[in-house]
Parts: sequence; C-alpha cells; structure tokens
Amino acid sequence: MVQSRSNPTEHLRQLVLASSSPRRRELVASLDLSLPVLILPSDTDEGTPPDWQPSRIVEQLGLRKARATAGLLAPEDRDGSLVIGADTIVVLDGEVLGKPLDREDAIRTLSRLQGRRHQVFTGVACLDPHTGREITAHRKTEVVMKPLDPEVIARYADTGEPLDKAGSYGIQGRGAVLVDRIDGCYFNVVGLPLSLLADMLSEFNIAVI
Repeated sequence: MVQSRSNPTEHLRQLVLASSSPRRRELVASLDLSLPVLILPSDTDEGTPPDWQPSRIVEQLGLRKARATAGLLAPEDRDGSLVIGADTIVVLDGEVLGKPLDREDAIRTLSRLQGRRHQVFTGVACLDPHTGREITAHRKTEVVMKPLDPEVIARYADTGEPLDKAGSYGIQGRGAVLVDRIDGCYFNVVGLPLSLLADMLSEFNIAVI
C-alpha cells in the first residue's frame, strides 16, 4: 500500500517481537535500537504441507507468527508497530528436525547429527499492521557436528539444554562444544540472523547503524 506522505514509515514507534524465545529477545536487545521493543508471543499452528521447501517453511511460519501477534495488539499499538516474526528449523538429508519430544528423542536426533553436515534455516518476517506491508526472507547456515560418543550425547541430553531447541542442540550454550564448524551466519543458528534483520528493518527506514 502506497501512502501519500513523504515518509511512509514515520508512524512507527515500536518494534514487536512475536517470539517467546529468550535467545531472540537477547539478540534484538543487542542491536540497541532507538525504538522500544515489546515482546508479544502468540500461539500459532506450525503445521506445513509436506511438499514445502525449508526456505518456504521458515518464511511462512515467521509470517504466520507476525500476523497472529499483530492481531493481539490494541488498536492504538497496531498503528505504530512493526511486528517481527521468526522461525528456525534444522534440516538433515532433506528432513526437517524439530524440537525433541523428550530426552530420548533428543539423543536419537543428536545421534543422527553427530559427525555429519546439516543445514539450519531461519525465516524472518516484518509486518506493518498500519499499512499492511509484509516482507519475508531467510538465511541458511551449514553446520558440521563433531563425531560424538554416545556417552557425550547422553550427558548433553541430561543437561536439559536440547529440550527446547530445533535439532536438539543450542550453539550459544553447551551445544557449542558439539559443533566442529559452520559456514554462514552464526546468529542464524542461534535463531535470528541479525545482518538479515538489519537489512529488512532498513526497508522500513529503521537504521541499526
């Protein structure tokens, strides 16, 4: 939607992060933006058709979260907010690996990932409820995990860290010692590619630097 004003984003007064992830909250806070940031997660259906590619999955789920959160905003907040939604998945041999169901499921996932290369996709969506403008994008990072003894995998699972992580590991925590190397954006693996987000915010005339 094109508005008859010199700056179509001058109405923006705050960012709204549609996520309960403490990692994403910390990453957004690290940008030290001039706009205040409201944390407002929402419950959304994360089911997707089986023929969707990983890039489409994360972009559409990020957008779905942003739309759901926008619907929770009070009218006076909707008109001044830019809503950010994000979704991260781990992909091994074309199969999407979600969050583990329990400790045993985490061990099974890590046993499959150990010694191998996998991909991490994060989709980001920015939504301006006032104008209806939506943009989506994604990043992919290649991750190579070390060969791991079953005892190491079991001890890591016992820490509880894998239980709320896609792919059953957190690269920003103890899971970092399981990773041999990455090719791509580190923050993408954490759950929010900051360089990509900065580019997307610039589309709404919000400068990070």
